[in-house]
Amino acid sequence: MSRRIDLLRLDYAFSVIVPCLMAVYFNHLNLFDHLDIIAGFLLYAITGNLLNDAIDLKDPNDVETAQRVEGYRAKELAAMAMLSVLFGTFLFIRTCVEHPINIIFLLATVFMVIGYCVWFKKWVVINQILLGISHVVFPYFMIKVDGNVTDLFTPTDWLLLLTFFAFAYTGQIVHEIIDGDSITRFSLETQRRIVLISSFVTMGVGILANIYLWNTVFSYYFLPFVFIPLGTLYIFRRAKPVPKGVKDVGIVLGNIIMVYFLVLILRNMHVLGML
Repeated sequence: MSRRIDLLRLDYAFSVIVPCLMAVYFNHLNLFDHLDIIAGFLLYAITGNLLNDAIDLKDPNDVETAQRVEGYRAKELAAMAMLSVLFGTFLFIRTCVEHPINIIFLLATVFMVIGYCVWFKKWVVINQILLGISHVVFPYFMIKVDGNVTDLFTPTDWLLLLTFFAFAYTGQIVHEIIDGDSITRFSLETQRRIVLISSFVTMGVGILANIYLWNTVFSYYFLPFVFIPLGTLYIFRRAKPVPKGVKDVGIVLGNIIMVYFLVLILRNMHVLGML
């Protein structure tokens, strides 16, 4: 039987926590004022993972999921998902009462994640767009709204979100290729081209974001994002099967980015006298 903690797949939580941390850092907010929202999204991420596994468990060809949740039935995974979403939802009550627009962002997030798990997981491109919007865009703006930032849609916001969205999209495509999901219906060469295009787009918007931010207080801190796609470009330089270990590299990288922003936030809070 799998370890209970493995069912939660906490190492994937960075995908929804990093956009929250980005909103805190780039808007000079106090991290502790928004911990309930961040924790809420963590529980929602756990819910999505459990729901996804409960659905995938019905696929006899999905060996990886069967091994990960060995000893558990779909109804047990669904029960845990219900508990996780229940507690996560209560963590969002405070911000939804104080800022009703966050109700819209939250409901849209829920519907998109459910839509991905139930209907759109097999739809190439669309599935990753749904994940990107629900995991990147909405959490970012919910934190910003909660911080009472009046200028909600700035060029900085869109450049930052586009950069991280492209980064997340490329990572999810690679993840799909390794797991043998919907994109593998295409040839290896087609998969390679999709990843290369996505990687070049990620690098391009990363460069634009850095040029825009260069003379600001954020300076060079966003520069590492320009170099991340180089690894993907190297791995997909030829049309060939991708080693399983590449997925672990991406997960480790995502968690490093999460720690990176957490350190920047704590330092910024110290400088601004919030700590």
